[in-house]
Amino acid sequence: MPEVIFPGPEGRIEGRFAPAPKPRAPVAMILHPHPNAGGTMNDRIVQNLYKTFQRRGFATLRFNFRGVGKSQGTFDNGIGELSDAASALDWVQSFHAEASSTWIAGFGFGAWIGMQLLMRRPEIRGFISVAPPANMFDFSFLAPCPSSGIIIQGAEDEVATPLATQKLVDKLRTQKHITIHHDVIPRANHFFEHELDDLMKSVDTYLDMRLDPNSPIK
Repeated sequence: MPEVIFPGPEGRIEGRFAPAPKPRAPVAMILHPHPNAGGTMNDRIVQNLYKTFQRRGFATLRFNFRGVGKSQGTFDNGIGELSDAASALDWVQSFHAEASSTWIAGFGFGAWIGMQLLMRRPEIRGFISVAPPANMFDFSFLAPCPSSGIIIQGAEDEVATPLATQKLVDKLRTQKHITIHHDVIPRANHFFEHELDDLMKSVDTYLDMRLDPNSPIK
């Protein structure tokens, strides 16, 4: 997985990129948890999501938000980080302009940024949001949510509380033309400390369904 450096709004952005094995392959971008809580692109959930998409033949990118690792700039409370994500997606698309579809996946803070990005980028056709912190950040921008996806939550999450996540899911499910899946992983805390395998099984089951040519969700 080659290290890449590409231009962002505040200077260089550091990432890891797996090019697609075939032309017109789909694109996936993975967003890491909160920089102020030690979140980086090397978070183990981020790495597992990256490997899952890579295995499936996606052109896959994970990167450090501004001020993390070798990425320049300083933390910007989500505003600048959304710009970083938009620049990162532009960079991937510069190699894969003919991508058959685009997916976004994020964990915690990264899930919040990812869901904002899909509001601005109509080419994003699917999302995976792991432990979106609906009790800590405003998700009201999802009106309406333009893409189908899955929200995965730990039943014992002490950071992104299950009740707030359930309210978010219920709200999104009132919208027409999209389908929101919701998995709750028993016993899992915010970091899926002992339930990483269960988390990734949920992701793989969902991707198997969505990427099937006969999937009811387009």
